[in-house]
Amino acid sequence: MLTDIWAWPHDDLEHHHDFIQWMFPLDEGSAFNADAPLVTDEDREAFGNESLLQAAMRRSLSVFLHFLGLAMIDGRVVKGENFEQRRAIWNHANHNWLRITRVLKSLRLLGFEKEAGALWNCLKALHENEGYVSEFSFEYWKRAMVENGSE
Repeated sequence: MLTDIWAWPHDDLEHHHDFIQWMFPLDEGSAFNADAPLVTDEDREAFGNESLLQAAMRRSLSVFLHFLGLAMIDGRVVKGENFEQRRAIWNHANHNWLRITRVLKSLRLLGFEKEAGALWNCLKALHENEGYVSEFSFEYWKRAMVENGSE
């Protein structure tokens, strides 16, 4: 259940590889979790209309941002209080960078353009101003944001 995942410590989030598809579903299958849900048009409509679903997505985003060492403050994603503790995520390519691509795609797919844009702006700043993330990996995030006319 999502409520269980939200309570996991960072070590569990790091070492379990089949939860991210439940927190941030897509309309395409996952190579890592064949049982993951696929977003339908009805799901997209429900996320646009149901405050409970919207709150759950925002909670999932908050949990994942904290895991990354980031935080949502006043509509902006910024380095969180725990960024230094989580810095290893940003120092070299790892599976969490793939997860970030999924998060961006899922947010946009389900109508959370503002949240996706806030995360994107933070990722751009981390990459361009502080040198985190290779250009190759950064391009995946960029494509996730420019597909369907965003950015």
